[in-house]
Amino acid sequence: MTAYAATSAPALTAYAEDLLSRRLARSAAARTDGVTALSDYHQWFAACAERSSTEVEPVPLDELTGWHREPGTGNLVHDSGRFFSVGGVSVERPGAAVPGWSQPVINQPETGILGILMSEFDGVAHFLMQAKVEPGNHNGLQLSPTVQATRSNYTGAHRGRPVPYVEYFRNAAQHTVIADVRQSEQGAWFYRKRNRNMIVEVREPVEVRNGFRWLTLGQVHELLALDDMVNMDSRAVLSCLPFTGPGVAQAAASSPDAFQTALLRSCEIGADDGRHTTAEILNWITETRSTTELLVRQVPLNQVTGWRAADGRISHESGLFFDVMGVRVRARGREVDQWTQPLIAAGRTGLIAFLTSRINGVLHVLVQAKAEPGHNDVIELAPTVQCTPTNYAVLPAEARPPFLDEVLDADPRRIRFDTTLSEEGGRFYHTRNRYLVVEADDSEAGDHPGFRWVTLRQLTDLLRHSYYLNVEARSLVACLRSLLAGPQ
Repeated sequence: MTAYAATSAPALTAYAEDLLSRRLARSAAARTDGVTALSDYHQWFAACAERSSTEVEPVPLDELTGWHREPGTGNLVHDSGRFFSVGGVSVERPGAAVPGWSQPVINQPETGILGILMSEFDGVAHFLMQAKVEPGNHNGLQLSPTVQATRSNYTGAHRGRPVPYVEYFRNAAQHTVIADVRQSEQGAWFYRKRNRNMIVEVREPVEVRNGFRWLTLGQVHELLALDDMVNMDSRAVLSCLPFTGPGVAQAAASSPDAFQTALLRSCEIGADDGRHTTAEILNWITETRSTTELLVRQVPLNQVTGWRAADGRISHESGLFFDVMGVRVRARGREVDQWTQPLIAAGRTGLIAFLTSRINGVLHVLVQAKAEPGHNDVIELAPTVQCTPTNYAVLPAEARPPFLDEVLDADPRRIRFDTTLSEEGGRFYHTRNRYLVVEADDSEAGDHPGFRWVTLRQLTDLLRHSYYLNVEARSLVACLRSLLAGPQ
């Protein structure tokens, strides 16, 4: 087994891994029926939406209650000193198309818990999912993990009601830990943010509270095809499932096409049976991290250049990129009934895409080694394309991402997954990305500087460890697995 220089969950034996793989595949094959039928799910979710009386009102930043501008820095901080703050960073990257800039950034040094409970019913693994409203959600209610909580929340800093089910994750050693790994969040908007991504299996009965439902993995895969249904945290946690090995074939379509057959092989094959061995990929990541010049310094918010405070928010002088805005929230059924907070609003829909290619009959995805100012270790693997295309109107031509035009101009027959999904609504306001899986032309399957073709098995193995795949890539891994059983 390859040694990784990162925190990871305890290794399973080969027998246990194979058994778990088969159990997950059985769950992924159950796409309509389970403890909750998919048709009943939609009725339940609609009823939850009717009961959720959350009101979100944009307000000027200087009208936020319980928040203030820190004297001397201008940073937005909570009066308690907990939760998160909005400060600034200065970034220098010599030799890059954009060699330097500064920007606002969210600073949230505490590690939260994103956790999903797993349990077996009638021989099929189910996952306890939550219908949860976040203030920044584009459509209000979305399907969330069992627990989605910051440390401030689950330790009671908000002085609200306890977080349901959090005890299963804080006392995970009393149960069976399927996945437990710290992962980063958006490196463009957070400064070294990380959350503990956990999947914990319980064997005793669990009371199902209002707003929660047991779903199979296949049902969640079906819901991933719907715009703004499965939230970012659910996608990120589910990507950490060890969904590899020969058992995965149980989840495959009964009459797979060439793409699905290659995708299945990408999950089944050994870790070193792709275009590059795992050792080669790790060497490339380490080499890139060691040689990339990226100097990131935290600076006071009032020293960030190119940004201005106007109309109650902080915006870039070009009107592009993102804004820092404020909201007032009134919510029923949350740990706290009302509050105010700042949020980041991207304003324009971004583009997140994997190019895929069948290499020797095995599906490979093209990942890039992407440097972002908020990463914990300079570089993480990112999708082939990760950007907001409209932002390049004010940037040098050489800053335009490789493969962006190939994705934008892709033949619709080559697009395997195409859904617009929201980013985390607790920190981002109506911030959405179009997630795509696109089959590349065979002529594009060569090597490219800064990019590597990798198998889904290799990505899954890397996801057992911290800070190898960024949150956008993790979302796409979950989306890609949903295609095993058939097209959307």
